[in-house]
Amino acid sequence: MHHALHRITSVKTVWPHTLRLVFEDEAVRDIDLRPALEGVVFGPLQDPAVFSRVALDAEAGTVVWPNGADFDPDTLYNWPQHKEQMAAMARRWTKGKQVSETRLVAAEPQPTYGRRKRQ
Repeated sequence: MHHALHRITSVKTVWPHTLRLVFEDEAVRDIDLRPALEGVVFGPLQDPAVFSRVALDAEAGTVVWPNGADFDPDTLYNWPQHKEQMAAMARRWTKGKQVSETRLVAAEPQPTYGRRKRQ
């Protein structure tokens, strides 16, 4: 089976969480990445100021952000087929983060609100 390797040749932010990507075959895709912006790596991209710092990594042929976030160019090229899978992964990342935060809160000592120990 032949698998095409897509490369992004141009990137532009066209909306707070949407990129306009041009690929090596001149295909143009406007992709709203909001469904995938969760978790430690992609969550910071929810901030439009961070999201707008997207850059083209010409060597890898994909888009990258200063925090190390990137997407596979084939996933972006075929976004309609991958969108739901990426959203499901993002929900799992969010759920895992919530579980971790709950554990941290539960492990913190509870305040006594001025109560004294009985002697």
